Amino acid sequence: MKAIISDIHSNLEALQAVLADIKSQGISEIYCLGDVVGYGPNPRECVDLIMDAKLVLMGNHDQGAMFDPDGFNASAERAIFWTRQQLESGTEARALREKRWDFLAERPRSHKEDGYLFVHGSARNPLNEYVFPEDIYNQRKMERIFTLVERYCFQGHTHVPGIFTETLQFLSPEDVQFAHKLDGKKTLCNVGSVGQPRDGNWRACYVVLNDDTIHFKRVEYDVEKTIKKIYEITDLENFLGDRLREGR
Repeated sequence: MKAIISDIHSNLEALQAVLADIKSQGISEIYCLGDVVGYGPNPRECVDLIMDAKLVLMGNHDQGAMFDPDGFNASAERAIFWTRQQLESGTEARALREKRWDFLAERPRSHKEDGYLFVHGSARNPLNEYVFPEDIYNQRKMERIFTLVERYCFQGHTHVPGIFTETLQFLSPEDVQFAHKLDGKKTLCNVGSVGQPRDGNWRACYVVLNDDTIHFKRVEYDVEKTIKKIYEITDLENFLGDRLREGR
């Protein structure tokens, strides 16, 4: 079994709850599809926790914190610069700060394994392309993406979990009763977000791949604790906390 997580966004409480849920199922292989940092109040702690994962990809916020925050809105950019400051400074040993920095900076943008493709955004643009549920009506875009997928692709970035079929259907976790059996046909799976769900459900989201079946998981965490931390940081706007309650 594999646990596939994405979009932690420096939300320590959500990550801790998800990791505990994964451990309770006896799962040791964790694949993270990127955006470990950004938006949230605990970038250093989240990087430390995710280092032991079997795979960690680079997300656009990770790249922004390491290099250049290109294409971000003002609030996200401000949060990225604060995140960079947190990673560069602190009272911890310099070796630990450098270890975190090097770890994030060296993340791959995609990974192929046994017919599975793992990306943050899409098969066409692993770092930055969003694939939203409504894109099933953009036939040209979806056909180009599916052309680049050998069989199955796991992705994040939109924070909206669900299944995309090659027949241009989008199936939410509720549509498939939280389990989808892979049948050999090309499939895209958005695993949702650990730290900032945007599907109207505040609970942390991830998936478990058990043989040929994808299981969507939702995990409660102390969301008010995370929100309080965000409120106390001047460079993180309050709405970054408020929207955690609503899953938006």
